[in-house]
Amino acid sequence: MKRLFFFVVSVFLASQAWAAPKELYVYNWSEYMPESVLEDFTKETGVKVIMSTYDSNEAMYAKIKMVNARGYDIIVPSTDFVSRMSREGLLRPLDKTRLKNFANLDPYLLNQAFDPGNTFSVPYLWGSTVIAVNAKDPAAAAVTSFADLWKPELKGKLLLPNDMRGVLGMGLKRLGYSLNEADPAKVAEACALLKPLMQNVRVFDSDSPKQALLNNEVQAAVLWNGEAYIASGENPDIKFVYPTEGFSLWVDNLCIPKNAVNVDSAHLFIDYLLRPEVAALICQEMGYSSPNLKGKESLPEEVRTNAVVYPGDAEMERGEFETDLGPAVKTYEKCWMQLKMAR
Repeated sequence: MKRLFFFVVSVFLASQAWAAPKELYVYNWSEYMPESVLEDFTKETGVKVIMSTYDSNEAMYAKIKMVNARGYDIIVPSTDFVSRMSREGLLRPLDKTRLKNFANLDPYLLNQAFDPGNTFSVPYLWGSTVIAVNAKDPAAAAVTSFADLWKPELKGKLLLPNDMRGVLGMGLKRLGYSLNEADPAKVAEACALLKPLMQNVRVFDSDSPKQALLNNEVQAAVLWNGEAYIASGENPDIKFVYPTEGFSLWVDNLCIPKNAVNVDSAHLFIDYLLRPEVAALICQEMGYSSPNLKGKESLPEEVRTNAVVYPGDAEMERGEFETDLGPAVKTYEKCWMQLKMAR
């Protein structure tokens, strides 16, 4: 009788474990996916998404490298980090036979130099780094370029992203250099130019930079276009500016770490995000450009034609995609530490 009892209990526990919802561990940027998308995916598939967040590519990279690409099933690196992480063996090749909705993506954003053939990555969202200003502040309202942010009238009124490439890119662009400049002398020149700007910086924030603008803590901010889009929707006085010197364009990508455990569920979730209706919902709620052409077609006209969500041709000509810096990254990292200490 006792044996029968243990047998029944064992079968019951095994059946409960089998019936328990599967889990998917996602490591993503802060405020970068609607909660409703996660809930609907779980309702449809039974896979529970457990989301952790980061505020910079550097933080994500350091964590993934530290845990030897374990612990997470999906990560969302930008273009230059896709290249770096795939080169270092931290990413798993994707099985595109499981991605039936891959055909919905814009060919312009596929097969790029950072990941030929999209072996390791699928575009999730793309966008730009812009300036947002509170037009009620005269000094902020006059901003049309990165150079304007150095003006003494903006002392203590400026927010910059907690993003090495984003900040150094401002200095490089102001000097007329590429965002991907690898010459240590030119990077050092940009670094020296940026040091006085630190006196104007009130805060570095990449988690939710729009809040400092909305709370009137800062009057100007260098931030991602989606944050500017949402902020301007909440406060019409907040305007966005594409800097005259040029600006960075980026693509954030869905990737599977090399030692991910829930690989099947990861592919299932990526394919779910590639559905046109899901991609459109994400674009509309987050304010970033969707790489999903079919999804874009279904967007309301006021979103599809919004210049901060989808830059026009003239703006795109001034934009530049960030690429992997290779060994030059050490020069950038050295400058980034100096800038943080200069505040």
